[in-house]
Amino acid sequence: MSESRPGPVEQPAEQLLYAKLLDWGTRVGMVALVLSFGAYVLGLVRPHVPLEQLAQAWSHPVGTYLQETASPTGWGWLALVQRGDISGLVGIAILAGCSLVCLLALVPLYLKRGDKAFAALCLAEVAVVVLAASGWLSGGH
Repeated sequence: MSESRPGPVEQPAEQLLYAKLLDWGTRVGMVALVLSFGAYVLGLVRPHVPLEQLAQAWSHPVGTYLQETASPTGWGWLALVQRGDISGLVGIAILAGCSLVCLLALVPLYLKRGDKAFAALCLAEVAVVVLAASGWLSGGH
């Protein structure tokens, strides 16, 4: 009995594009995390909450912590992105948002192929994530 081996599996173009963009997005996000953490730990950038205050501040409920440290909520962190303890959020935002870039890149591919339903699903997924991130659903706008 001869053993047949399957040939190479071809991946659809949309899977390859999504994977390529997701790979790059995660690499960029990880580099941003490592660099921001390194700058914070090495003291190259001033933190929003000084290290001497941090342990004390962490012992409080979140509302008290936010008030005592004058820390922003929602997207307010963008105003403090130059601070060492806040800058790591850039990497987190990149990691959290890189799938949006992937989905948006698929839309022209699907439209070119005539797959309007898939293009619409990609746009709907992006809209849901953007709406959730906006804070409008929780009244944080």
